[in-house]
Amino acid sequence: MINNKKIIVVLPAYNADKTLQKTFEEIPFDIVDEVILTDDFSNDETVSVAQKIGIKHIISHDSNKGYGANQKSCYQKAIELNADIIVMLHPDYQYTPKLIPAMCSLVATDLYEVVLGSRILGKGALKGGMPFYKYVSNRILTFVQNVLMNQKLSEYHTGYRCFDVKFLKKIDFKNNSDDFVFDNEILAQCCYLNAKIGEISCPANYFEEASSINFSRSITYGLGVLRVSFSYFLQKTKMASFALFRNL
Repeated sequence: MINNKKIIVVLPAYNADKTLQKTFEEIPFDIVDEVILTDDFSNDETVSVAQKIGIKHIISHDSNKGYGANQKSCYQKAIELNADIIVMLHPDYQYTPKLIPAMCSLVATDLYEVVLGSRILGKGALKGGMPFYKYVSNRILTFVQNVLMNQKLSEYHTGYRCFDVKFLKKIDFKNNSDDFVFDNEILAQCCYLNAKIGEISCPANYFEEASSINFSRSITYGLGVLRVSFSYFLQKTKMASFALFRNL
């Protein structure tokens, strides 16, 4: 806990048996109260490893439902366990758990409602091995998103996020996409509600076991991001109405 606020780390997992233990062992349990792992029908030993290292809350999907669906399961369970702060961390060790105290402190002290671990601040992306085409597409998409959504974020595509649960409960994330664009939808919803969003520089590690979507999936994701951003712009300017923002 920090400031008597319960902190739960959620791990949306898919084929993470080679990196899960290393990620788990770096979680700062002096402040983290619970860990939840959701396994999206992995075809490796992710669940067995999770059980072996002592993760108490394990949710196993009976089919591969998608990255967004994986997060939904994590967040819903964390809310059921009365979390005050939720940290979403990929168990592939692309992001270091050592930043959890800093991210949570910014939320626990009411400075921010959402904190993002940014790979772009501090040049951590390229140094960590991010493929150049991914870096370029990240920068282009982020520029377009900032223009359309009137924001000044360094990136919208990080998988390392910290939420104030009181704010997260305002968002109907259960009806968002089950695919990768879920990340952008929930962030667009946060922006639409004028969330106080902070960023912290985060080194990133790219290696063989780190999860990453292929080029064709990246194209699909990029088009989805543009759809969300234009929807946000049209909704804010009252030129159209979209279900993504309707219940906010």
